[in-house]
Amino acid sequence: MKFNTRMPARGGSAFGGKKVIIVIIMVLVGVFWYLNYSLSGFSGPSGSVYFTVESGQSLNEITSKLYEAHLIRNELIFKLYAKVIGQQSKIIAGEHLLSNNLKAKEILNILTTVSSDNERKITIIEGWRTEDIANYLEKNNIVDKSDFLQAVATSNWQTKYDFLVGVKAKTLEGFLFPDTYRIFADATANDIVKKMLDNFDSKLTTKMRSDMASQNKNIFEVVTLASIIEREVPQDADKKIVADIFLKRIKAGIALQSDATVNYITGKGQAQPSYDDLKVDSLYNTYKYRGLPPGPISNPGLKSLEAVIYPTPNQYYYFLTTLDSGTVIYSRTYEEHLNNKAKYLD
Repeated sequence: MKFNTRMPARGGSAFGGKKVIIVIIMVLVGVFWYLNYSLSGFSGPSGSVYFTVESGQSLNEITSKLYEAHLIRNELIFKLYAKVIGQQSKIIAGEHLLSNNLKAKEILNILTTVSSDNERKITIIEGWRTEDIANYLEKNNIVDKSDFLQAVATSNWQTKYDFLVGVKAKTLEGFLFPDTYRIFADATANDIVKKMLDNFDSKLTTKMRSDMASQNKNIFEVVTLASIIEREVPQDADKKIVADIFLKRIKAGIALQSDATVNYITGKGQAQPSYDDLKVDSLYNTYKYRGLPPGPISNPGLKSLEAVIYPTPNQYYYFLTTLDSGTVIYSRTYEEHLNNKAKYLD
C-alpha cells in the first residue's frame, strides 16, 4: 500500500499562504495608518502662525520649512501627497495663516489660495519713522497710534531678541522691518511689533552677523547708519557708495553732515536744511556733533543694512543729491563739493 506523503505539505502550504495574506493585510493596514497619521495635524492646543512662501521657492524648500515650523509630521509623505493631488506647482508666494492642527490637505488648500477674510494686509515703507508707522496704522483703523507707540518701547522686547541686547534707545526705531505683512483683523499693536521684529531677525542672516563681527561693527551701529542712508539716497548702488563715504568720515573724525539727521530733529523734509536748522543743539545734528547720532532716525530696509556691511570702496568724501532728478553727485574734496553745491543746488 502506498501513502501520499505530500498531503501534509499541501496543507502546510495552504496554511503558509494564509499567513502571507494576513501579513500583507497587516502591512497594508500599517501603511494606511502611517500615511493617515503623517498627513494629519498635531493634537493638543492649536497655535496659529504666519508661514511665508518666498517667490521661486521649490516644493522641497517649502516642505522643509513646514517641517521645521512643526506644521507637518513627515516631509517625504507631504511632498508625495502634494504631487499626487497635483498641488505642487500651485502654491502661492506670500504669507499664509496656518496652524499646527491642520491636515496636509488643509495646509495645501491654504497655500494655494489667497488670504482669508479674517486677515488684513499692511505695507510699511522703507525709511518710515516709528511715528509714520503709528500714523499709518491708526489712519487705516488697525490699531491706535498711542497703543503702537507704547508697544515699541525697547524694554518690552529686549529679553526676547538677542539683537536688542545692549540697545540703549528707548524705542525700537530702526528695527521695525519695512515690508508687506498679513495680520489678523483683530491683531494688537504687540502682535504687529512682534511680526516686524521676527522679520528683522530673519532678514539679518547668520553670515551678515558674522561679517559685522569680523568688521568690529555691532548691530545697533549698523542699523543707525543704515537708517541715515535710507533717508539720504534711494538707489541701491548709491547706498553702498554713500555707506563707504560715511564710514570713512567717521574713521577720519569728520562730521557726517547728514541733512537727514537734521530733518529728524526738526521734523521737516527739506532737501537742504536752513542755516538755523543746522545750528540746532542736538546729538542728532551731525553737522554739529561728530560720529553717529544716539540711535536710528528711521526704519531701514535690507539694502541699506547690506550697504553698511558691504559698502563699495571709493575715493569720495562728500556727496549731494540734485533737487530735480535725485541724481547723486560725488566729490573728493570739500572745495569740489562746494562747487557742486553751487552748480546743482543754488
